[in-house]
Amino acid sequence: MDDIRMIVTDMDGTFLNSEHEVSPEFPEVYEELKKRNILFVPASGRQMLGITKYFGDLENEMAFIAENGGYVIYRNQELFADKMEQQHIVEIIKSVRKIPGAMAVLSGKKKAYVETDEADFIKYISQFYTDNEIVDDLTSKNDDSVFKIAVYHPEGSELNVYPFVKDFEKYNLEVVVSGKYWLDIMNKNINKGNALEKLQNALDISPQQTMAFGDYMNDIEMLKNSKYSYAMKNAHPSVKEAACFEACSNDNFGVLKIIKNYLDTN
Repeated sequence: MDDIRMIVTDMDGTFLNSEHEVSPEFPEVYEELKKRNILFVPASGRQMLGITKYFGDLENEMAFIAENGGYVIYRNQELFADKMEQQHIVEIIKSVRKIPGAMAVLSGKKKAYVETDEADFIKYISQFYTDNEIVDDLTSKNDDSVFKIAVYHPEGSELNVYPFVKDFEKYNLEVVVSGKYWLDIMNKNINKGNALEKLQNALDISPQQTMAFGDYMNDIEMLKNSKYSYAMKNAHPSVKEAACFEACSNDNFGVLKIIKNYLDTN
């Protein structure tokens, strides 16, 4: 195995267990990664604050890929930030409103925005979107930079949302199923793989020196940009097909098991 210089991992369904918890072994493993000059990079569809909150002061020395690749920081410095056009936001929100059961979240640099005050939904999304604001109308102009529109459906996003919004791909937008209940819409070429490439180029780290972990379709480009790509045991079949290797499930903290094995044998 080549010397690994970067380890990048999805969060929900991958690095975190089903209770959205970090393995208690992580601090010790992270210290060993740091000694070996291996950069640890969480990469998620979450907003930035929804990722960094798990890492405390370590945030100052890590890199993060948020918003499915729309926002990248390294050691608290912004490397890349993407912004959706207002016209697209308006059209997408109007379409989502026509889908029974679907609810949209505008994910911005400052906050996440919703137009529902349904208590259970607000509580649910607070796991992923730390700073939320309820607004009257998501189509109204917002002075925040909106990176992504996340659409939730309680009966599953692949069958209940994707068929109704996939046509937005022709407007130079990415439409990707990002989880069992979530679908994300972003500008074209915004994905975790391209964000990872930007980070690799900035730090002079090659795909051959990169290890990556994921579980859902929004992780596929990232896995393809890493020589040592792992799909979780609980991953979507298409992710397992894209990855070179398999890790045990997120509830068994499979990411940490693979990293520890690498550290023990290299």
